[in-house]
Amino acid sequence: MGKYFGTDGFRGEANVVLTADHAFKIGRFLGWYYSEARRKAGEDGAPRVVIGKDTRRSSYMYEYALSAGLTASGADAYIMHVTTTPSVSYVVRTENFDCGIMISASHNPYYDNGIKLLNGNGEKMEEEVILQVEDYLDGKTGEIPLMTRDRIGKTVDHAAGRNRYIGYLITLATRSYKGVRVGLDCANGSAWMIAKSVFDALGARTFVIGNDPDGLNINRGCGSTHIENLQKLVREEKLDVGFAFDGDADRCLAVDENGGIVTGDHILYVCGKYLKNKGELPGNTVVATVMSNFGFFKSLEEEGIRYETTAVGDKYVYENMSANGYRLGGEQSGHIIFKKYATTGDGILTAIQMMEVMLETKHSLGELVKPMHFYPQVLKNVPVVDKESVMSNPAVKLAIEQAGKELGSSGRVLVRKSGTEPVIRVMAEADTAEACEKYVKAIMDVMHEEGLTV
Repeated sequence: MGKYFGTDGFRGEANVVLTADHAFKIGRFLGWYYSEARRKAGEDGAPRVVIGKDTRRSSYMYEYALSAGLTASGADAYIMHVTTTPSVSYVVRTENFDCGIMISASHNPYYDNGIKLLNGNGEKMEEEVILQVEDYLDGKTGEIPLMTRDRIGKTVDHAAGRNRYIGYLITLATRSYKGVRVGLDCANGSAWMIAKSVFDALGARTFVIGNDPDGLNINRGCGSTHIENLQKLVREEKLDVGFAFDGDADRCLAVDENGGIVTGDHILYVCGKYLKNKGELPGNTVVATVMSNFGFFKSLEEEGIRYETTAVGDKYVYENMSANGYRLGGEQSGHIIFKKYATTGDGILTAIQMMEVMLETKHSLGELVKPMHFYPQVLKNVPVVDKESVMSNPAVKLAIEQAGKELGSSGRVLVRKSGTEPVIRVMAEADTAEACEKYVKAIMDVMHEEGLTV
């Protein structure tokens, strides 16, 4: 991670941490960088960069600032308007764009925002380019020339790209959803104009919440971070299944027919088992992060499925999958990557894949997830003054070590820095929820005593 860009872009409170000036400069650098790349490769024409955004009020400000920076440096900016992160990835890799930009702070509250950069393959931008962007933001590189006359770039309305992405999703379903009652929680975010269109086109009877964005209500009491609302909808309307997305719709959690929560680990378990049985799980391996549930790993072992773990972040999951030829990977939070179809986590695609398993096996979601063990887990986000100071503090290290010794093979503790927020995440898994609470509290108490918390 760099100074500004974390595991999932440059993220922070709008006009406090991430300003319109930052966005303009990012656009300026990318326009120049890809103009130079084209010149060195002997290619004619201006660079083409596609921009998408979520429904936050500040997203419009960043969209215009990025467009101004790009065009001032000679690039053409193609505007997809409100759309999902995976749709930007899809358009970049299928329509020969030089790169893509998504304006979103994902599951964060409305007053935060972020800028995510994607390379020409629709993947998270290479670290070497990110570091060059950061050097320019810090004034460590020379000034970039402003283009003049016919070399100034143009902006192009590209809503058609979003429509092509919707069409692509529809083609991935091999069965009609007619007769299936589906709940969708769009988090008042990017999925609000896309998810219902896809499920309606496939024949489902859809029940939608979190589809009335006003710029200030994204993720507020809705979406994958507040799945209790979808649980209520599924139970009250007696639905067959429900899917909840986050602000930019690159993650998906589900609710089964009984109102039970289905995490990203459950989704990986169900899809991994399904693909293994079809002979379509390369290396017989699923890729997950260190945050996946202890019981998930044990359940995979019982099914004869291997797993590999990475640092937290779908970026690292994808890198492992690409390096080893694996097809399925993701995070407990719902970032699921189906590499045959996408280069990023995609919430709506994940929902379609889950529907495929349900319809082909003729099992409800509740039946599919039932065999997976799930250890009680407690996760607390602790706001801190300085993340590095917490992780290097001797007393905190000792508390973590002591908790691990006491748990032994019956559970685990994991303490890590958030890559997107000024918090330390403290997690414990054990035989009982009470034990989890005990060990998480013990570690948090030490952080407080050491004066490390906000």
